[in-house]
Amino acid sequence: MLRLSASGSAGTIRLSWSRSKFTSFFIAKTLTTAVNSAQPLSYEGHITLTTLQRILLVVGSGVGCFLNPRRADLLSTFGETSGTFALKRMWERMSLDPVGRRILTERPRIRTNTVDLDRLRKLPPNSFGNAYVAFLDHYKYSPDERHLVHFVDDPDLAYVMQRYREVHDLVHTLLEQPTDMLGEVVVKWVEGIQTGLPMCLTGGFAGSLRLAPIQTRNYLNTHLDYALRVGFEGRSLMNVYFEEHWEQPLGEFRSSLNIPHPPVRHFGRKRPKASTGVMA
Repeated sequence: MLRLSASGSAGTIRLSWSRSKFTSFFIAKTLTTAVNSAQPLSYEGHITLTTLQRILLVVGSGVGCFLNPRRADLLSTFGETSGTFALKRMWERMSLDPVGRRILTERPRIRTNTVDLDRLRKLPPNSFGNAYVAFLDHYKYSPDERHLVHFVDDPDLAYVMQRYREVHDLVHTLLEQPTDMLGEVVVKWVEGIQTGLPMCLTGGFAGSLRLAPIQTRNYLNTHLDYALRVGFEGRSLMNVYFEEHWEQPLGEFRSSLNIPHPPVRHFGRKRPKASTGVMA
């Protein structure tokens, strides 16, 4: 359901709720049809789509993402159904990079059965691995919550999408961005610039329109510039074997990727205390 501020009128709330409900129903109906008419699978969990079904899902999930850019299910569907050309370019860039090529060959996964989170908790506090598990613990996240890919037909491209999805929280950790709207917008712009995925670019743009006033000031003053610098000048994060850097200090790891330290957020000025009439 689409979340709205309490200041919205009842009519606006009902209309937006109806749109969100219709979008979810529309996508569910299309998925049901796709599953019932599925062709032979290319990998476990694969769901084949006809051209019409794919178009319907792109439109439905795209509208849903614009209305509510924090709907993970809609973002996942939109990313998979609209990202074919971007995924091909991502695969090509990874295949031309020594580390990216290793990732494509070895196909590492970020799940609780592949990453020892307890070991990461015992690493030094300034290490990348410890910062990552602290991020997960703070938000009560699990790597297993990342959706599995279903709608990408090519198994190689499906892995690229899965890898992108599973390193998302690692990017949050690396850039020290929380999961509020501003943090998500920063990460989405970085990902969109580097991957070209329509879902990321849509999320960055749509999310920036929903920032609170103080977030908008931070965004325009510092955070947008930071996201652009990281996206254009930093190392491609799809070519980073994050799992080999758990023990590395976070700041050192970030510098090795040509990523600057994240900007400080400003939360507005505090009101001056009333004068007591006492001179210091």
